[in-house]
Amino acid sequence: MARYTDSVCRQCRRENQKLFLKGDRCYSDKCAVERRAYPPGQHGQGRIKFSEYGLQLREKQKIKRTYGLLEGQFRNLFEQAERQKGVTGSNLLSMLERRLDNVAYRAGFANSRAEARQLVLHGHFRVNGHKVNIPSFLVKKGDLVDVREKSRNVARIQGALEAVKRREIPQWLELDTAHLSTRVRDLPARDDITAPMEERLVVELYSK
Repeated sequence: MARYTDSVCRQCRRENQKLFLKGDRCYSDKCAVERRAYPPGQHGQGRIKFSEYGLQLREKQKIKRTYGLLEGQFRNLFEQAERQKGVTGSNLLSMLERRLDNVAYRAGFANSRAEARQLVLHGHFRVNGHKVNIPSFLVKKGDLVDVREKSRNVARIQGALEAVKRREIPQWLELDTAHLSTRVRDLPARDDITAPMEERLVVELYSK
């Protein structure tokens, strides 16, 4: 499967925004956006003027990179959101938030979504008592996501839980640190996503 292997800090600089792709590094003075607040490349410090299409493309790239999806995965998820009732953009963000790797990250079991994806692939999590190793698995209201008993002493998970105070646990998740579990209280609404995203631009881009 194709995957991005270059420096993820370049992605944050390209979008001129912290996407929190490197865990603890994003909160330190080593963050690339803090040190070099301009796009990468030879002409990064030049004046950049985006067209309407350019703005739509950058917004799509930003959201896609934030959640760590490839183009095909992102497009398939958009098409699913488009078929659902309601506002397509809000449906898309809700589905992105409901991915198992994102839930593991948001609950504080991993320092980044990439780390959460790896932990899911290695089978460290269960959903309603059943092992799930598919990062794109969409949780539902009432689902219980927990760390398997054999995985509760994994250094990465323990380290992430110690640093979770840096991030705010979303209201739609109920974290139980004693049992290393989180319950999905409700499906994430648009208001629950505080990161600056203009999903309207993505809908306009794909509607052309």
